[in-house]
Amino acid sequence: MDHFWKNKLLFLFFLLFNNLSLMADAHIFVYHRFDDSRYPSTNISESKLIKDFEYLKNNGYKVIPLKKLIKALKEKREIKDNWVVLTIDDGYKSFYDNGLKIFKKYNYPFTLFISTKPTQKEYRDFMSWEDIKETLKYGEIGFHSHSHPHLVKLSSKEIKEDTKKGIEIFQKELGFRPKYYAYPYGEYDNKVKEIIKSFGFDAILNQNIGAVNKYSDIYDLNRIAVVNGVNITSKLRLKYLNAIWIEPKNYPKDSMLKKIKVKIFEDVKKAQIYITGFGWRWVDVKSGIIEENLNIRLNKSRVRVIVKIKNSKINSKILVKKE
Repeated sequence: MDHFWKNKLLFLFFLLFNNLSLMADAHIFVYHRFDDSRYPSTNISESKLIKDFEYLKNNGYKVIPLKKLIKALKEKREIKDNWVVLTIDDGYKSFYDNGLKIFKKYNYPFTLFISTKPTQKEYRDFMSWEDIKETLKYGEIGFHSHSHPHLVKLSSKEIKEDTKKGIEIFQKELGFRPKYYAYPYGEYDNKVKEIIKSFGFDAILNQNIGAVNKYSDIYDLNRIAVVNGVNITSKLRLKYLNAIWIEPKNYPKDSMLKKIKVKIFEDVKKAQIYITGFGWRWVDVKSGIIEENLNIRLNKSRVRVIVKIKNSKINSKILVKKE
C-alpha cells in the first residue's frame, strides 16, 4: 500500500472513531428497595445486584459519580459509552441495611435521592438522618421532594411549597443545599419541570427509559429502573434518540390520545411507537417527522409513550392523569 492510500485510510479511521466517540451514550440506573420481597415491583435481591455489578466489572463498564457526568455535559465534553451512573431513590432502610455493603464492596459511587418528610417523621421503613450522614461517606445525596407527591396533580403553589420546605430541612440536617433533583415516581410535565428548574438545581433526573449523550437535556436526564426482572445487558444497548415531542405534551383531559407527533433528528423512513396498553406499532417518518393519528382512549392513569428507531435509539415520556 503506498503512502497516499495509507494516510487516507488512517484519516478515514480517525473520522469514524471521532464520530463514534462524539455519539457515545452513558446510562443511568435507578434502584429503590434492596432484598425486600414485600415490594417486588421496586425490589432487587442482593444476588441479582451482585450479578449485575459483576457484569459491569467484567465487561469494561466504568461506574462514575453523577457529578462527573453532569460536569461533562455542562462543559460539552466527551460522554463515554462505558460510563454508568448508579442512583437510589427514596431512602428506604433496605438500602442502608442490604444494599450499601455491596456498593462499598465494589467501590461503586452512587447518588441517593431522599424525600425529607419520611426521615423527618421517623417512618420505620426509611433511613434516619444518622443513616444518611453515614451513607454520605460513600456517595452523594440528592433531593427527591419533601412529601413524595404526584407533582403533576399539584398546583404550582403546592409544588413550590413542597420543594422549598424539603430543601430547608435537607440543608438544616445535612449542612448543604442539594444539587440534584429526581422526580417522585418519575412523573412530571412542562409545568412541573419549569418550577423545579427555578430552584437552581444543577441537574434534574426523570425515570424515562433511555440513555444520556451530548444532546441530552441536563434538566431532563433519563434513568432506567432496575428490579429483579430487568436485564441490564439489554438496557445498556439503548441509545439516546434526539427528539422533540410536539404531541402529546400532557395526558389528554378527555383521556383520548388523538395523535403522536414527534420531530426526530435521524435520517430514517420508519420508526416504532409504544403506548402502555396498546403495545408497539410501526409508523412512517417523513422529513424527520413522526405523525400518527390514533384516536385511542387511554385506560390507565399513568401511560408510557416511546419512540424507537434502528440501533436501539429511543426517546420516551410518561403521561400522568391529573385527576
